Amino acid sequence: MTVEDMLAAARSTLDRVDPAGAQTLQQEGALIVDIRPEANRAAEGEIPGAVVIERIHLEWRLDPAGSHRLPQVRPGQAVVVVCNEGYASSLAAADLRRLGVEATDLDGGFRAWKAAGLPVQEGPSPAVP
Repeated sequence: MTVEDMLAAARSTLDRVDPAGAQTLQQEGALIVDIRPEANRAAEGEIPGAVVIERIHLEWRLDPAGSHRLPQVRPGQAVVVVCNEGYASSLAAADLRRLGVEATDLDGGFRAWKAAGLPVQEGPSPAVP
């Protein structure tokens, strides 16, 4: 199996959203989760209201049955995972779905959000430990 195969398999489980769709989901109560490294967030900015969770902590902080779950994560809440361009986020969202999280990812990542002219704030915000 190649990484392209892994990506295709992950995406086959997702209903990916475009930037406008992600913004709509956020307005309806979805949690936007930014998994980008601090350097990217500092250089390019962040989506207002997004929760920053480094990839290494992602499953621990969003596991519906986990003791390390973030308090703002509600059962059944939609989660949109965001990376730079929408590759790592697809793999991460597929992993979250295996945990029972209603996860998807932002097609094109943060850069698509920014290119669409949607709100961006200066970063980096601290990541959730």
